[in-house]
Amino acid sequence: MPRPGKGDSMPGRQTRHASGVLISPKSYGVAVCLSGIFGILGVQHFYLGRPLLGVVDVALTAAFVYLFAVGEPLWGVLFLVADFAHSMVVTIQLLVGGYRDGDGAVVAYPGQFKGR
Repeated sequence: MPRPGKGDSMPGRQTRHASGVLISPKSYGVAVCLSGIFGILGVQHFYLGRPLLGVVDVALTAAFVYLFAVGEPLWGVLFLVADFAHSMVVTIQLLVGGYRDGDGAVVAYPGQFKGR
């Protein structure tokens, strides 16, 4: 019998695969689209229940806009590059099925845990 996990107290929220991995109820397709389209704004983090990372992404984007507006484009571009790099890492982790939501459950792509 699997050990109760973080999300097991709320039935229907998460499912546990036979291997013991918690699978997120969040839609893989929605998460990937949000990350690909609005990645530098951090929308995917808010959707996946990781608001602190979402705030960091928003702050990096705001710093880019502010620094660019006050005549420091080099520093602004540095913040934008950092934000873009972070967004790419998150998008790649989502695409390969290695990203976890705010409850620690894997945001699984369709068929990721079939046959295991």
